[in-house]
Amino acid sequence: MTTTVTQLVFIPAPVIGHIRSTIDLAKLLVNRDQRLSITVLVINPPSGSRSGSVITTYIESLTKKPIERIHFIELPQDETLPERDPKAPMTFVNNFINSHRKYVRDTVSNMISQTGSCRVAGFVVDMICTGMIDVANEFNVPTYIFFTSNAAYLGFQFHIQTLCDDHNEDVIELSNSDAKIPVPGFMNPVPTKVFPSGFDTKEGLDYVLLITRNFRKAKAIIVNTFLELETRPIESLSSDSRIPSVYPVGPVLNLEDDAGTLSESDVISWLDIQQPSSVVFLCFGSLGCFDEVQVKEIAYALERSGRSFLWSLRQPPSSEQTSRAPGDYEDPGVVLPEGFLERTASIGKVIGWAPQAAVLAHRAVGGFVSHCGWNSLLESLWFGVPVATWPIYAEQQMNAFGMVVEMGLAVEIKLDYKKDLFDGKSNIVTAEEIESGIRRLMEDDDVREKIKEMGKKSKATVKEGGSSYASVRCLIDNFRSNIT
Repeated sequence: MTTTVTQLVFIPAPVIGHIRSTIDLAKLLVNRDQRLSITVLVINPPSGSRSGSVITTYIESLTKKPIERIHFIELPQDETLPERDPKAPMTFVNNFINSHRKYVRDTVSNMISQTGSCRVAGFVVDMICTGMIDVANEFNVPTYIFFTSNAAYLGFQFHIQTLCDDHNEDVIELSNSDAKIPVPGFMNPVPTKVFPSGFDTKEGLDYVLLITRNFRKAKAIIVNTFLELETRPIESLSSDSRIPSVYPVGPVLNLEDDAGTLSESDVISWLDIQQPSSVVFLCFGSLGCFDEVQVKEIAYALERSGRSFLWSLRQPPSSEQTSRAPGDYEDPGVVLPEGFLERTASIGKVIGWAPQAAVLAHRAVGGFVSHCGWNSLLESLWFGVPVATWPIYAEQQMNAFGMVVEMGLAVEIKLDYKKDLFDGKSNIVTAEEIESGIRRLMEDDDVREKIKEMGKKSKATVKEGGSSYASVRCLIDNFRSNIT
């Protein structure tokens, strides 16, 4: 008897962090069930962008080491991009992604027309690719959203949409106030100062409402989180009949790709000679970078703290670049205080891009100053490394609030710091604030114990008998039910 192959179409967003998470989810699924086959449709960023080259390099590395039953197809791109308005960046993002719908349609048509026992059971689309639901509907195929952030923030998005659509609330005015509001799934009222960037403008809010309304059209939402970490938000989502079924499947992490890179560098050698849990690691994600004034404040704080440090210092993109992705300095000394590198040579190391997971895994690392991207927070939990929060963009302020106030798993440098990715504007965090945060990070034993305990739970949940392990099984059964 021939086993019917369950074919899934994955469409990640053209952002390296989202693509990595999506492919890690794909690997998890095919490893759990031999009947699954996944085709990943890759949308490359606009031609010539630095982030595009990072994604291309990553996809090429995957194709050199083929993954059984995961296939990659890079979608063509229109020669003429949608109109880009600096005052409406998210409109451009949405229009750019949707300009690939015709290519998705053609690709899936070809897949279906091929003979064999393969049937498309579902589209799994990134949380910012919800326009692809229309394409899935044309093929009478259900859509699943892969929400690469956490359950609390998912609930927050639904709540904001409800306030707008059902209660006619002026969320823009609310976002620009100093209010605190109750949100389902949160124990504490949520301050408007930690609302993500964009909720205070019509263009940004319209975009959030568009994708959140589309979430409700999906058959289910897959979330990279786990029940033991976000019990209250997950239960809140599951109790609302207007929200599709939620599958917490995390932590979905890739802890292998960076290991080789790290061992080939001198970073590992430097960490090897440091005392256990003595090093503060500063890393701000794939888009995190600061101007010279802020860099100097960080440097003053590190020097005054006297703590050993490993600092991933990235160079902001120039105004001529189409990409927002930072690069590495040829000489970081040009933006650091004079003599800083010499004075701290015995206790610190300044590097460019960092293999983050591999660094966090090292016994010498005792604290993590982070931008609070969700992948980074899951990695810190997995390795039991406490975090000092310095959110920058997207929903990172909400993540920081959750980690510090809701769960007590982090200490605060800032909760409400925001940097506009499109014009670079931000406030300055002072050396005094940074130094104080670093001291609390390295000295707060309660937070350290809590995060180590949660780290044990994060490892247990993905093993047989764990809640995420069971959730993945239910999700696969849901996929399979579409073709039986």
